[in-house]
Amino acid sequence: MTVLQKKADNPIGHLTPEDIEEIGRRLDAIRADIVAQRGASDAAYIRKVISVQRKLELSSRAVLLLSLFPPAWLVGTAGLSVAKILENMEIGHNVMHGQWDWMRDPKIHSTKWEWDHASPSDQWKHSHNELHHTYTNVVGKDNDLGYGIMRVDEDQRWHPLYLAQPLWNFVNACFFEYGIAAYDLELGKNLATKKRRKDPAFKARTRQVLKKIRGQMTKDYVVHPLLSGPSFLHTLAANATANVVRNVWAHSVIMCGHFPEGVQTFERRSIEGETRGEWYLRQMLGSANISGGRAMHIMTGNLSYQIEHHLFPDLPSNRYQEIAPQVQAIFEEYGLSYTTGPLPKQVASAWAKVFRLSLPNDFAANLTAKVGRRKGRQLATA
Repeated sequence: MTVLQKKADNPIGHLTPEDIEEIGRRLDAIRADIVAQRGASDAAYIRKVISVQRKLELSSRAVLLLSLFPPAWLVGTAGLSVAKILENMEIGHNVMHGQWDWMRDPKIHSTKWEWDHASPSDQWKHSHNELHHTYTNVVGKDNDLGYGIMRVDEDQRWHPLYLAQPLWNFVNACFFEYGIAAYDLELGKNLATKKRRKDPAFKARTRQVLKKIRGQMTKDYVVHPLLSGPSFLHTLAANATANVVRNVWAHSVIMCGHFPEGVQTFERRSIEGETRGEWYLRQMLGSANISGGRAMHIMTGNLSYQIEHHLFPDLPSNRYQEIAPQVQAIFEEYGLSYTTGPLPKQVASAWAKVFRLSLPNDFAANLTAKVGRRKGRQLATA
């Protein structure tokens, strides 16, 4: 945790090595308790969500056959947007984490599931499950942190190209599934040299991604619009809108999980020789939650409990709400900050950080100081 020890206000400076390992033991106990309890109610939950999602998608696509009429377009587009969000967030993401593998149901298993997304499931599982969850918020190792295109920490060297990162981030939000497919391929690194471009494994993965994208686009932008007959263009627009809504929502939720103020980042060398307790601590400090009601938690795939998800990525997502108070109690007992807040606050915090880190450190600090002085003068004269 050396990157934290360089900070003036070290959030873990008061913890002893024994404290950190005790935190790990207590979190292991929480996990073991849920594993022992998994059963019929959990299986019923995921099967119900899958059933609701499929019925909603089918009914929405049926309504869009009449999308020439504005009410049908609005209802169908809204329903399809929700269905796509549910499929990606609460179903696809969590099934591919292996959260339901214990059911031994081949239809709901991480090795068999293919999702409604541009990135093939096996490539996503490598970049997300194996890399992101192993190297959470480690700068230069975790591509999910800034998606490999943004400056994410003050210690990263600034160069003028970062001035455009708010624009890149907006474009990435709108086309998020393709952005994920690109960095699952590590496209920038692999296109940088002739040797990497010609690598047979990279070529094979690229063909797999292009095949997946072709199938997705054929389904949403050819077959379904053609079935709509006179409503072809309206249905095509509805499908495009639903995809953008899904992409922006997923991007926002994921940004809230690792990018708001109060979330820590880590240097590569800080994880050398990392113990189980230190790995848990990095997940705790490198993640943030979103507060809200049950419907919102389902729509986020329960990634509104991002802290709990990063501690226990293979536990059923419906259990995160149950264990969150136990996890928060450990934070409080050991004097750690449990970062959480409503969705608008967390989204605003994440975007503010995107803008702040797009500027040189000195410029951003001076700008903040000027704003503070101006507010002080306004209060003094009020």
